[in-house]
Amino acid sequence: MTVSPAGTQRIKPGLSTPFHIDFEWWERESRELRVYLLSHLCSEHRAQFESIAETGTVDWVDPETAEVQRVDGLQHTLRIHCSQQPGYLEEHTSVVDAIFRVFLANGNAPLTPVELAERIGRKGQGPTLLKTLSGARVYKGLRPAVE
Repeated sequence: MTVSPAGTQRIKPGLSTPFHIDFEWWERESRELRVYLLSHLCSEHRAQFESIAETGTVDWVDPETAEVQRVDGLQHTLRIHCSQQPGYLEEHTSVVDAIFRVFLANGNAPLTPVELAERIGRKGQGPTLLKTLSGARVYKGLRPAVE
């Protein structure tokens, strides 16, 4: 692990490095997360949420730990409904969008490039995903999950 001039930690990711969506990146970069999330909704919910300025939070119970968490309503809808619909992950979905959708569907639980490749139907392409995710450019807040 190295420290960059800005004082932030940087790591050299490998195939066993877990990644996740860094939601704080969206804020730091002044990007519109909500607009991007809307593009991942199924048609039923896209129509429902487009006219709502703020979705608020909802209580979600983790099925494995029974822990109750406050989660964004839009992300919750993506996770429990839209990600379960046919066509959520299709062959023609871009790699970055497919990875982002996997993290939305799994509650942003960190995954390695190898695990991501399997989940998006590109088994054996972990090294290619690693190159994409660990390059100088950060795509959609997809970054190593540093503890």
